[in-house]
Amino acid sequence: MEPVFRALEMTAHVAVRATGTKITFHGLENLPTAGGAVIAINHTGYLDWLPAALAATHRKRRMRFMIKAEMQDVKIVDWLIRHTKTIPVDRRAGAGAYAAAVQWLRSGEIVGVYPEATISRSFELKEFKSGAVRMAKEAQVPIVPLVVWGAHRLWTKDHPKALGRNKIPVTVAAGPAIAPAGEIAELDAALRARMTQLLHDAQDGYPQPQGAFWLPRRLGGGAPTPEEARRLDEAELAERARRRAGQQ
Repeated sequence: MEPVFRALEMTAHVAVRATGTKITFHGLENLPTAGGAVIAINHTGYLDWLPAALAATHRKRRMRFMIKAEMQDVKIVDWLIRHTKTIPVDRRAGAGAYAAAVQWLRSGEIVGVYPEATISRSFELKEFKSGAVRMAKEAQVPIVPLVVWGAHRLWTKDHPKALGRNKIPVTVAAGPAIAPAGEIAELDAALRARMTQLLHDAQDGYPQPQGAFWLPRRLGGGAPTPEEARRLDEAELAERARRRAGQQ
C-alpha cells in the first residue's frame, strides 16, 4: 500500500489543481504496467519529477527516483527518501546508488533517471551520462524515453519560482521502449535520438513567445545557448569547489 507514497500522490494531485497546471500526457502506453524499466527523463527544472511521477500513476505504477544525496541533509526529505524507495546518489561515489537501482529494476520497479545528471540551463539536451543505459543493460530491462516540457517555467536555475496559480501548461511525452541489447554507446545514441525527437515535438506543440527566458535560443527564446550554458555550469562547479576547499 505504501501509505507515505500514497499521501505524496494525493498531495501532488492537489498541488496541480491548486496551481491550475494543466498536464497533457502523450504516449503513456509506452510505460509498462508491470516489470522493471528505466525511465530516462530530461532535466530542465526542479519539478520535472512531479509530472513524470504522475505519468506513472496513470499506468498504476510508482516511479522510484534517483536523487542527489545532499537532500538527505533535510530531515523531512530524508524521511521521505527512506519511506518511498527513493535512491540517494553521492555524485562523488555513485557505485552504491547504481547497485541499488539495478536491484530495484530486477525486482520489477520502474526507476526514474536523469541521463543529463544536472539541470540544462539551455533547455536543450545536455551530454548524457551512461548510467541509465548501463543499469538497464545490467538489469536486462527496457529503457523508456520520457520528456517533460513546461515545468521549468515554474522553477528552474537562475530564475525566481512561479509557484502560484499561474495555469502554466505542462507536456509529458513517453516514447517507445528501447531494448537493453547492443553496445552501451549504441544504446546511448538511440536514447538521445528518441529523447531529442520527443522534446522537439513537445516544444513544437507548445507556445513559443519570442524572447521568453524559458524558451531555447534555437526557437527565438532568451535561454542561454548550449555553449553559454556549459560555461555557466563550469563556473558554478568551480565556485562550489572553492567553497568546499574553504570549509576544510
